[in-house]
Amino acid sequence: MHLPKVHCERPPFVLATSLIDNIEKVVVGKRAVVALLCRGHILLEDVPGTGKTTLARALARSVAADMKRLQCTPDLLPSDITGVAIYNQKSSEFEFRPGPVFTNLLLADEINRATPRAQSALLECMEEFHVSSDGVTHQLPKLFMVLATQNPIDMAGTHPLPEAQLDRFFVRLSIGYPSLSEEVSILAAQAREHPIDRLQPVVSEAAVLAAREQVKEIHLAPAVADYIVRISDATRRHPDLRLGASPRATLALARGARGLAYLRGRAYVTPDLVKTMAAPILEHRLIAKPKAAALGRSAHAILGEVLDQVAPPV
Repeated sequence: MHLPKVHCERPPFVLATSLIDNIEKVVVGKRAVVALLCRGHILLEDVPGTGKTTLARALARSVAADMKRLQCTPDLLPSDITGVAIYNQKSSEFEFRPGPVFTNLLLADEINRATPRAQSALLECMEEFHVSSDGVTHQLPKLFMVLATQNPIDMAGTHPLPEAQLDRFFVRLSIGYPSLSEEVSILAAQAREHPIDRLQPVVSEAAVLAAREQVKEIHLAPAVADYIVRISDATRRHPDLRLGASPRATLALARGARGLAYLRGRAYVTPDLVKTMAAPILEHRLIAKPKAAALGRSAHAILGEVLDQVAPPV
């Protein structure tokens, strides 16, 4: 295996494997690790009780970095997220008090229960990685990453994320129900305590930042880059889609394929890696036309057709 030489406290593939193995002591989280290595934000969407919050906590605990949790509610204000300027009587000046967004890993639990005004406070943070307040720009930590959860059912009183914000999430993941044997194992593992209580950090912040630099050096051949662009273009021209993949989605798919190649110990991206990452990266960005949706055509099915129709490079 050949990977670019970047100073790191342990071999790159061992680092990634250690992180995955540690998270999977609690819940399956390989694609969450890909997002971490690509500096991408994660939207965890699934029914209640499947381990969305647990996956986010496991990822945070596996990295020796700060984590803050934000419980999204209808009364949440933008300043509750980004911070607020408070007048200091001693200095007769306003001082900026950072909000919970100033952390390495931010867990935004049930993000669709926050109002659109509060949700929009995350837009600048997620894309530019800084906060603007009173004309002053405050940089967020280099490791900054948002892990947001939401339930696709019980939508009364919630505010669905708009397309502009969905596009800022690198991947949308669904954990799903465990198999019979897996659920028996869950019962045994939590008989006395939750496994996450024993979870210890296995990588440092510096190691993750170094790994991100190595991911950027994974080779993306022109033919594979052209394949990625043709997939995005096909979604924009598909007759059943009202909204196709944006250029941001194209960039995310390229980064995700590089990240998966890194995890698998490859020095280059192959078309099969692109197809593997296409669903979690592109699906939540696609919107079916009303007529197609009425006929039961989902973004998942349409994307599957696109991947079948767009010929990969030889």
